[in-house]
Amino acid sequence: MSKADFDRLDHTNIVGFLQDIFERRGGEEYLGEPVTMAEHMLQGATIAEQNGQPEIIIVSALLHDIGHFTSEFGMFSMEDTEDRYHEDAGARVLQAFFPTLVTDCVRYHVAAKRYLCATRPSYYDRLSAASIHSLNLQGGPMNKDEILEFEKNPNLKEIIAVRFLDEAGKHPDMITPPFQHFAPMVQRIVDQHCKAS
Repeated sequence: MSKADFDRLDHTNIVGFLQDIFERRGGEEYLGEPVTMAEHMLQGATIAEQNGQPEIIIVSALLHDIGHFTSEFGMFSMEDTEDRYHEDAGARVLQAFFPTLVTDCVRYHVAAKRYLCATRPSYYDRLSAASIHSLNLQGGPMNKDEILEFEKNPNLKEIIAVRFLDEAGKHPDMITPPFQHFAPMVQRIVDQHCKAS
């Protein structure tokens, strides 16, 4: 995806752009998991919606892995020996259109996994083989200094909530609505942010 594609984005077409990514590329394998990329993200959003989470958490869960599609480093695979930084790629695409809470949930959902593995050792036991592999590439559990720094983020609670939704969205037989179901709430978050900016 070229920089020119991103330069044409504004608050009127960003949601359509994201929906197009889901429809064109959502069928790609999700890191060795039993779901596709789109199924994974739609499951996280659906679980959040079913649990009565605020729209901003639903949207954050929906978009948390969008960087797998927009990273210049390409998709993660189980053969990787280096991280591809999809969390930074995703946050960069969204930051002009979404509030910091959303972009923090995208940018730090990998850090949240490292944080939870360090502060709640039982969390590691729920990770899939693919998630453990990526954890190792991403630096493993946080050290004490990293934990203290991460805990300064004012959106910590929401970042952790999206991380749990990330881990939950890996069911091979879960039925979810399509991206179009969530599109109006994504647009509402964009509109609220752009009006406030």
